[in-house]
Amino acid sequence: MKNIFVGNLDFSATEESIRALFEPYGPVDKVDVITDRDTGRSRGFAFVEMPDTDAAERAIAGLNGTNFGGRTLNVNEARPKADRGGRGGGGGGGGGFSRGGPRQRREPRW
Repeated sequence: MKNIFVGNLDFSATEESIRALFEPYGPVDKVDVITDRDTGRSRGFAFVEMPDTDAAERAIAGLNGTNFGGRTLNVNEARPKADRGGRGGGGGGGGGFSRGGPRQRREPRW
């Protein structure tokens, strides 16, 4: 199985339209259009899973740089998500001074 990254998608691209784009190259197991957590709108990229590695390679070669929905696609093999470090472990001070009590919540700026 091969996982493929599809970037620079038009925001109106759907799972069905992306599946139809890839199916001429071989069977497609799954299409996952990534959406914004707050708005639910597409973020302009998706992941496509194809069970046949050869078909996936042909799809990458055939679709990378092509025009789809008025935009030039960026199609390549998906890489594993990099570990960003996050907020786990390690020390590090907050700096400044402490008043001894719990921190007060700040109002959003918008």
